[in-house]
Amino acid sequence: MNIKIKWKRRSFCSFFLAAAAASFLSGCTNTGRVMGKEIATTSEATPSLGKKELQPISLLSPGGDLLPRLKDVPEQKENPIPQYLRNGVEHPVVASLQQRLMDLGFMDNDEPTQYFGNVTEAAVKTYQRQNGLDQDGIVGAQTLESIMSPSAKYYAVSKGVAGDDILRIQTRLYELGYLANAAQVSGNFGDETEAAVKKLQEVNSLNIDGKVGRQTINLLYSEEIKPNLISYGEKSDVVLVSQQRLKALGYLLSEPDGAYGNDTVTAVKQFQARNDLVVDGYLGPSTRLALTSPDAQPNGMTLGEQGDSVTKVQQLLNQYGYLSSSNITGYYGEVTENAVKAFQSNNGLSADGSVGRNTLNKLTGSGVKSAGSSGKTGKGSSKKGGTVKGGSGVGGLLSVARSKVGRPYVWGSKGPNSFDCSGFIYWSLNQVGVRQSYLTSSGWRNVGKYTKISSFGSLQAGDIIVVSGHVGIVAGGGKVIDASSSNGRVVERSLSSWWRNNFICGWRIFG
Repeated sequence: MNIKIKWKRRSFCSFFLAAAAASFLSGCTNTGRVMGKEIATTSEATPSLGKKELQPISLLSPGGDLLPRLKDVPEQKENPIPQYLRNGVEHPVVASLQQRLMDLGFMDNDEPTQYFGNVTEAAVKTYQRQNGLDQDGIVGAQTLESIMSPSAKYYAVSKGVAGDDILRIQTRLYELGYLANAAQVSGNFGDETEAAVKKLQEVNSLNIDGKVGRQTINLLYSEEIKPNLISYGEKSDVVLVSQQRLKALGYLLSEPDGAYGNDTVTAVKQFQARNDLVVDGYLGPSTRLALTSPDAQPNGMTLGEQGDSVTKVQQLLNQYGYLSSSNITGYYGEVTENAVKAFQSNNGLSADGSVGRNTLNKLTGSGVKSAGSSGKTGKGSSKKGGTVKGGSGVGGLLSVARSKVGRPYVWGSKGPNSFDCSGFIYWSLNQVGVRQSYLTSSGWRNVGKYTKISSFGSLQAGDIIVVSGHVGIVAGGGKVIDASSSNGRVVERSLSSWWRNNFICGWRIFG
């Protein structure tokens, strides 16, 4: 039932008593709506009123009723509504507050909860900053009235603002080449940041106002964003130096020529995937810095991988007679592994079946011995699927995920002691031998590496579930494990109707 409550000035308590009324009306297993927004109810809510006729809710006023006079509805004495919502409070009305903050762009999308934790507090402070309120992170009457107002404004920042959210925006602008150097990532929105935002908006055909609002913030993490840095088609000494390093690390399968073509894009993506970077194929500042680092991880393809780099290796193996053309699939299965072993054995390399720096350098170098000189060719199944080498399947993934329950939610964190939702997936998969690069929740919509699950009812334990703005690991038994912004920590919780209603797809990692 959609309950509209008209009000101009009333006490903080009045609002939440109205919220409680909406909860009564909705029953214990459904959702109600407060100020036109859905709120989740819990099993502790009062029983459903069924189809009984309800009296309309009267307007709230200082001298009027605080709750509608509903028959058969017990007073809420055991769990009174707090006068203020602050860090540490747990109450059903927190869910409606979180949902509103998510709708306005101040919190990452997640299933709302009853818990008011660090993430909720930070979102409230950001809202207060934007709206000229005291930044105490406490929801009193003034803050509540502003947040729940129909005229409340979506998250937006502009020159003159400072905070952790500005730091995150600047970090992304730097990664995309719109800020020139790391020193400009300061947490203060000044002239340089404004100029960078305007350039981003110009390149990406947005309204050029220098402000980061709904469209701009969504674009920053979109796969469609156009960067302001070295990309496909360019030719320069910077590209040449990067290619030489990619070649030395075993990522580039062609000769460095200074031109940023398909081979370079493929090599950059593979390097980013191996070195905990956002996989976008661009030579951004962090990618170039990682390339020159002594800690840069060399390439190494193994059983279970898939992608353009695997295709390139298979083509080279085919060229020298170790793999038939019908097995150039882009998937590193047993056929490819056996072909690699044969190539390694015939060319004086350790026959471990993985394609590392030495194997790649030999494949792309001179003096290669073909399969005809030894008669060895790859044999075996090329079927995709099965347990990833080095992994321990669904049970291992769930065990690893559960070991981090209770660890704090921190935006952008990839573990091992704190996580955001996508960082939690990245860390957990890699712990059980699944070589998965870091992807945002948006990136998980089209990962394409695993079996796609299009029906919510077909999800199984161990699947990755992708919902609007969020990802988790299906735990089986109607549960999901995820790094939850609304809970402020990693949790194992019910795979509720919220997940079904926001479901986009799933990915089957094993089997």
